[in-house]
Amino acid sequence: MERPKRSRRGTAPGRVAAQAQAPLPNIAALIDNGGQITIGALRPIACAAIANDDHACYAMLQRKPGERLQQLLERLDAAIERAITIEQTIDEINAPPRKRSR
Repeated sequence: MERPKRSRRGTAPGRVAAQAQAPLPNIAALIDNGGQITIGALRPIACAAIANDDHACYAMLQRKPGERLQQLLERLDAAIERAITIEQTIDEINAPPRKRSR
């Protein structure tokens, strides 16, 4: 007995369809060269984005209220570029050290 043919209905559930989004070249270069990014909760911070490799931490960002994930990734990409070109790490997570008064 022959089975009826199924028609394709587009992208299967669970698969991510390719989207036309702006590329994130600095994130891609960091990952291609053995670095990594981490995005997620870092208590007490609801959402953080961190870019680093074995030698340096390039950026540590907090997701702003109302900021879309794509916007956070774009800020992370720009922060990586800044860290590499002018050697300035952007750290929105750690509080600056307090000055001690005597």
